[in-house]
Amino acid sequence: MKKHYSTSYFLKQAFTGLWRNGVMSIASVAVLMSCLVVLGCFAALVVNINVNLDNIAELNEIMVYCEYELDDEAVEKVGKEIDSLELVKKSEHITKDQALEDLKNSSGDHSDIYDDMSGENNPLCESFKVEYAAGTEAAKVYDLESQLRSIEGVRKISSVYQTAKTIDSFKNGVMLIAVWFLVILFVVSIFVIINTIRLAVYSRRHEISVMRYVGATNRFITLPFIFEGVIIGVVAAAIAYFIEMYLYIYIEGKAADSIQIISVLPFENLAIPLAAGFLAVGIITGVIGSIVSIRKNLKS
Repeated sequence: MKKHYSTSYFLKQAFTGLWRNGVMSIASVAVLMSCLVVLGCFAALVVNINVNLDNIAELNEIMVYCEYELDDEAVEKVGKEIDSLELVKKSEHITKDQALEDLKNSSGDHSDIYDDMSGENNPLCESFKVEYAAGTEAAKVYDLESQLRSIEGVRKISSVYQTAKTIDSFKNGVMLIAVWFLVILFVVSIFVIINTIRLAVYSRRHEISVMRYVGATNRFITLPFIFEGVIIGVVAAAIAYFIEMYLYIYIEGKAADSIQIISVLPFENLAIPLAAGFLAVGIITGVIGSIVSIRKNLKS
């Protein structure tokens, strides 16, 4: 009887069980695959949010916009007051002509719409790009913003720090939703796998009784069902990976064409972690579902 302990025997029995309960097997794969696709989407979203947060954090900049009617002397005075602030690492004066040129350059093929805005028709204002030290505490950044707003001649400020905080809050919300979503989907996945293995156990109940009668060990009886769960997990992981790959590449292409201000990681950077994560989650879920089902159905 030792020859029956080969891997090929257990695989054959596992595939036989899956074939006998084809509908439930397909349902198990479909539910687990859906769970993994959702997991992958949330994971990719969080990773890309973190990348963009890092990019924003590296800027450490505050844009200061002057009043429109300020003359050169008043603008120079604003610049000196900015440089005198303790937290200011350095500042760069951006003239309204330079700002208009930057706007044209960022507009690509549509830059001609700004041709009539040169010279006296320029609607932009003088501004300063203010840089503070990396890693500055939030409270100090708020103080710096307040000091900049209080300078005479400053119309408004725009801080990337506030943008980063907003994005970070959004990321935390996404992660909270993801956790609850995944808990529900994992429970459903395990429940469906339990029912699939339960049907396999029921269909082989007479064979199991005979094996027990002739002295088969619990390991010999239960391993085919464990293999069934593993096969379900691997198949679901493989299908989910390819679906996730095509979805991500499609969205990556759309983002590159229409949203240039957002950085999207190439799929190659996520491929190996995603595949490993899908495979691990798929196998673990399949094994848990199998073990739970076997314990419930093989006690007698």
